[in-house]
Amino acid sequence: MLTSDSHLQRYSLVKPAVSALTICLLMLAGRSYVPANREQPVTVTVDTNTLANRFIPSQALGAGVDGHELGETVRQLSPANIAAMRSAGLRPLTYRLRTELAGEAWHWNPKGTWSAAERRQGYWTSDSRNTNAIKLSYGYRLPRRGNTIDQANDDGYSRIDDGDVRSFWKSNPYLDEHFTGEKNSLHPQWIMIDLGESKPINAIRIDWAEPFAKKFLVQYGDFVGEEDLSQRLPTDWHEFPAGNIQTTTVGRQPIRLAEQTLQVRYLRLRLDESSGTSLRRTKDIRDRLGFAIREIYLGTIDRAGRFHDVLRHGIERNTQTTVYVSSTDPWHRAIDRDENTEQPGFDFIFGSGLTNGLPMLLPAPVLYDTPENAAAEVRYLTARGYPIDRVELGEEADGQFVDAEHYAQLYLQFVDALRRANPHLHFGGPSLQDIEQTQVPGRIEFGKGGWLGRFLKYLGSHERLTDFSFFSFEWYPFGDDCDRPGAQLQDAPIMLTDALGELQQGRLTHEIPWIISEYGYSAFGARAEIDLEGALVNADSVARFLTLGGDVVYLYGYEASRVIKETECSVGNNMMFFLDERGHAGIPTATFWGASLLAQDWVKPGNETHELFPAASDLKNSQGEQIITAYALHRPDGLWSLMLINKDPNLAHEVKVAFHKGSSMNATFDSVIDVVQFSGEQYLLSSDREHPQPIKSNPPSRFTIGRGSPVSLPAYSLTVVRGSVPPA
Repeated sequence: MLTSDSHLQRYSLVKPAVSALTICLLMLAGRSYVPANREQPVTVTVDTNTLANRFIPSQALGAGVDGHELGETVRQLSPANIAAMRSAGLRPLTYRLRTELAGEAWHWNPKGTWSAAERRQGYWTSDSRNTNAIKLSYGYRLPRRGNTIDQANDDGYSRIDDGDVRSFWKSNPYLDEHFTGEKNSLHPQWIMIDLGESKPINAIRIDWAEPFAKKFLVQYGDFVGEEDLSQRLPTDWHEFPAGNIQTTTVGRQPIRLAEQTLQVRYLRLRLDESSGTSLRRTKDIRDRLGFAIREIYLGTIDRAGRFHDVLRHGIERNTQTTVYVSSTDPWHRAIDRDENTEQPGFDFIFGSGLTNGLPMLLPAPVLYDTPENAAAEVRYLTARGYPIDRVELGEEADGQFVDAEHYAQLYLQFVDALRRANPHLHFGGPSLQDIEQTQVPGRIEFGKGGWLGRFLKYLGSHERLTDFSFFSFEWYPFGDDCDRPGAQLQDAPIMLTDALGELQQGRLTHEIPWIISEYGYSAFGARAEIDLEGALVNADSVARFLTLGGDVVYLYGYEASRVIKETECSVGNNMMFFLDERGHAGIPTATFWGASLLAQDWVKPGNETHELFPAASDLKNSQGEQIITAYALHRPDGLWSLMLINKDPNLAHEVKVAFHKGSSMNATFDSVIDVVQFSGEQYLLSSDREHPQPIKSNPPSRFTIGRGSPVSLPAYSLTVVRGSVPPA
């Protein structure tokens, strides 16, 4: 069931388990803290000798909008609700593409043309010349879908084992050598079947459609290191004894893969050479490119020669054996529209004020669409005079197990098409689902750094690295909050630092901008998202990312929404406001107050450059992690502004600030200090585990303290202190 909109829905049904890294973090919940009865206040030291980064708030601190349940867009994005959203002070906007996660083609303009217009089917291109304002747009399910699982509502199914020989899966024709210019066998298409547990296998039967595979391998696989299907597929593949198959005709008889059965859980077909044929005569070459299969049967041939199939065949996600594919043909029909969801229309968004007149981080569909449709999108926006600059190509290819090389092949085709539509744009991505590190020590190729490295290697080998103008990823560091989230708060900035470090080992450099295109506490429904912990993690993540040289961050959960239940222990949502019964943005969450403090108090709002310097506190827990993290800005108004995050859930701490200037450690604020503070004094969530509501949700407190005075940081608090410091 599609609940009120949330990033959480996009993953909740997808991941078989929370990743091992997250589980380890949850197990660390019982941490010990340095005793609070210190004789001296905690010291936060700012290193003014080392400039960490420069940024402009109006360009760096943004938020995103996404697809919604049918009928929700206009309701959630009413003028009054938009005014409430904008009051947080976040400026640039990103547009998230839910259709790409659902494995759907996107009609960004409901008006357009079909490649087979007389039958209202084929490959769709939205109208780039339509003069009517686009208020809503829609996704279309793909009748040639190969994946059992998708990253959105997860309510589709694979046509490879749906039990219907009239339907079929077909690979993306844009990954055929006709478009890529490379032999299919260099980066072959594939199908992987997860039997759920090891089963005896020695035979396969394939009911091919056209084009069929003239040459293919049947393999069984194992994981190197930890087995975790939430992050990667098996990486160690072995060919069945008789698994190297070549044919010139379509056969439907079972193929014996081995004399004796092998215990197999993961099986893969690697498709190397296509027949290049189609079912009917057609002028559209895309109909005969790639590979197509109606149904697969897998199991054993007994001594009597009888074949026994072990796959489950069905037309629902949970009634068929799970199948993953390398790509899917974006061919579809008018009758395939997803009636449950919608995307906001471009004219609606640009006319709403949400972009603040700034260029929007624009999505272009890549995995399940055509270069022609994406190019029409850019032509439309350019003709309308809307400010666009950066185009993010695709969304979460890694989370959908798309090979880095396949993504690169599509990326370059789409860049070429979009550049012809507007030569002034900058292109990037891949909007990684996460940047989790390798689960195999010393083997970076098994983490996101390895995936990104392969993508960049492909671009480099084709002398196209200059076409990659920015790097983007999503940051949701934690799973649910079934255990105390206190320990997770300690880990968040360290996780981000280490993960970005591994990406740099995978060839990521600061020669291009880094963008967090979505961030929040979790991609699952968690109470912490609407409580103080979420505000603290968000602030810590944003400031740490900027300190590490990041360029832009976009908060996810900009729209008002409702809490959703995804685990037995917790309910929550990524949202800035509770949506009331009238559809109005109601009570602000801690996320709203934290974002507002960041965008309107820590920084000086506007278009001026801020300088960010390293800062650290001397209060640590038993693991050596800072209980209080600090981020120091030198603002264009001459003030020093420190954001102090007390992650101790129980204790307040007194803090003094020292500025390391040259060889001196004694400089401190020489004026009255302005303090802006958000803690449990302002925000309290009810203890109701099923329907939590804020008992109080008040703005941060504002007060001043004398020069040189320590500032008291309440437990679980976010504090900004501002003042002037004498020059060196």
